[in-house]
Amino acid sequence: MATILDGKKVAGKLAEKVKEKVKFLNEQKIFPTLCVIEVGNDPASKIYLRVKRNLAKQVEINEKTINFDDDVKQDKLIDTIKELNNDPTISAIMVQLPLPAHLDQSKIIEAIDPAKDADGFHPYNQGKLWQGNSQVIPATVRSIMSLLNEYDIQLEGKNALIIGRSIIVGKPLASQLLNKNATVTIAHSKTQNLSTLTKKADIIISDVGQAHLIKEDMIKNDVVLIDVGMNRENGKLLGDINFQTCLPKASAITPVPGGVGPLTVASLMYQVVLLTENQNNG
Repeated sequence: MATILDGKKVAGKLAEKVKEKVKFLNEQKIFPTLCVIEVGNDPASKIYLRVKRNLAKQVEINEKTINFDDDVKQDKLIDTIKELNNDPTISAIMVQLPLPAHLDQSKIIEAIDPAKDADGFHPYNQGKLWQGNSQVIPATVRSIMSLLNEYDIQLEGKNALIIGRSIIVGKPLASQLLNKNATVTIAHSKTQNLSTLTKKADIIISDVGQAHLIKEDMIKNDVVLIDVGMNRENGKLLGDINFQTCLPKASAITPVPGGVGPLTVASLMYQVVLLTENQNNG
């Protein structure tokens, strides 16, 4: 019987750890503060920001949001980020993605001070990840690694297949799995004969946003399945992996919802605390 990787449970434990760290910092008159920049009124972003705001309140991290209309000029956005970089009361900055098409996402991410990079998307921090010496890790990647660690899933020598090559999940996740001595393959939209790769994989992490892309005839017995997909169809939230049909063949599997998602938000709060600690060391 497959182990269900319970992200809510692990998120609860991480949130308690974050709360303890915040309390310790507060006693030293240090107050972790996350500033979120939101552009436009994307409904999905609104839901996600509300979840972030609620958890920040729960763990006693200060949270502020700066809202811009979706036609905001890029220079104005970058100037705001520079002001936040220089504001000693702001510990961490994140820009809610996706951004409107007229904005250059790469330039905006690069404007964030790497020492305040809540999302871990800055090229400096991503480069440090590949060198194996950075604590600043994108929240979804930290979430996945925390789940694998919590359930004692062996990575060394295993064939790990990542489906998706974004800077949010795929590429930084590959660096972390390599650090754990897994053999890593990255598949993407141009990959041919995906099932030939999935059938060989000991661990599959899917982040492509295609409902039920991975089916039971594409996996081998005792595979570990990590589903990062969030797909809405007919009012239901579905993952990239067909949970019900793959469950009997898997050794471990994340549900959607309740797997990677809840732990990702807790991981973001952990990163805010980590950045705050780093800024106040020495």
